[in-house]
Amino acid sequence: MAITQPLLLSYNRARNWDRGLLVLILAFVLLLPLFTPRIYAVDSVEYYVYIRSLYFDGDLDFTNDYTRFHELNPDAGIRGGLLETRDPLTGKPINVAPVGTAILWTPAFFLAHGSVLLARAFGSGLAADGYSTPYIWAVCFAAIVYGLLGLLLTYKIVRQYMSMWAATAAILVCWLASPLIFYMYISPPWSHTAGLFATALFIWYWQRTRSTRTLRQWLALGALGGLMVLTREQLGLFLLLPAIEALIGYWRDLRDRNWPAVWRSLLTHSLFLLVFVLMLTPQLVTYVILNGRLGPSTIVTEKLKHQPDDPFAHGFLGSGHFWDTLVDARPSPVTGRWFAHGAFLWTPVWAIGVAGLFLLLRRDRLLAGALLLALFAQIWVNGRFGTTWHLSSAFGFRRLIEATPLFVLGVGLVIDRVRLPRGIWAALGILLIIWNVGLIAQWTVTNKELRRGLIWDGMMRNQLAVPGQAGEKIGQLLFNRCALVENGTCR
Repeated sequence: MAITQPLLLSYNRARNWDRGLLVLILAFVLLLPLFTPRIYAVDSVEYYVYIRSLYFDGDLDFTNDYTRFHELNPDAGIRGGLLETRDPLTGKPINVAPVGTAILWTPAFFLAHGSVLLARAFGSGLAADGYSTPYIWAVCFAAIVYGLLGLLLTYKIVRQYMSMWAATAAILVCWLASPLIFYMYISPPWSHTAGLFATALFIWYWQRTRSTRTLRQWLALGALGGLMVLTREQLGLFLLLPAIEALIGYWRDLRDRNWPAVWRSLLTHSLFLLVFVLMLTPQLVTYVILNGRLGPSTIVTEKLKHQPDDPFAHGFLGSGHFWDTLVDARPSPVTGRWFAHGAFLWTPVWAIGVAGLFLLLRRDRLLAGALLLALFAQIWVNGRFGTTWHLSSAFGFRRLIEATPLFVLGVGLVIDRVRLPRGIWAALGILLIIWNVGLIAQWTVTNKELRRGLIWDGMMRNQLAVPGQAGEKIGQLLFNRCALVENGTCR
């Protein structure tokens, strides 16, 4: 009896585990063969060099870091995009990446460094310089773990609004039928998985403490909001959630002339903002050192200016390409082809997610309204990027990846509300996933013209040809994907 009782307790705990979470963790493990650890593109180099330069060089002058990565990958555009581009005020090589992703990668970096030092103590020839394989693998693996944590937090957010089946199915399809799968496994060292984690954590904690939030919880929420903005500046738009909540509270208290409550709220929200700003200190200091001012690089701010030769510059509330971000029905500014860009064209499941959020209005008007406003604000910002709104050369509309919790919530509500047989929903999800996998295969290997925008002429035929082409390269896909990437190596 003394032996069997602990076993029974362990069994009962295992049974109480939400099976949806287990399915997501299992899917994460099964997808690990797709993991491609390398730091190659300009953006991923920018995120990584913060850690390496601060630890090994003690500064934020990335000249030697960029030089080394250029030597490793001469065709990656690092020389022209980073090494030879200097800030006009400081003269330093530019780095427009926020620092939050590097902060989140830091534990993995130091774990790798400790492992390298230990290996060297036993005679290994591994270089303890921040460039060798263990460092790259560590931060890339940290990136996919943050992606998983973001998805698990998303599950916790949406689960209270729908069944386990709907929540699990919605996450799987929004994960596998969107750019998230690409930037989580195939090109992990970007800010998107870190941003997804920080955004999901912020929304989860805001929702969890919404009804009876204490002062301590407000301060914690401010810290989480700061972390979210540190990963990607535009994620600060999700602060609309507590802002709208606070405004409604002020309106109620002012209407009822509840002055003590008004003063309490003012004090609480002031402390919230203080903690939020303090969390931004690493980024503000970095701005001053790199840009010579307390703000982003002029390279970033220039992108937000209206282009004088753009007839659609003013668009929707000043966002010239707000609607184009969703579906661009005009000839592409890059390729001249029609319908070449648009988040809903690359990722149709997101359209279902946006529609589904409106179903939440009846049940939770505050949450639905705040999430929709935050999402439209993200789209508005992308539409303001006059020269890069179309995200040509990127896979899909990656700037909306951090809104995955919102898309999952919408898709799950549609699944729950439209009571079709599960087999039909599964078939639809598989079709959406196949569409995305086909685009990934074309974009990476079989039809690289897709990097400039969707090409509808023959694209469906190419999509159908993907399984056969993948079959021919199955050995490389599973065991030597580095041979398929741009420079034929994972360096």
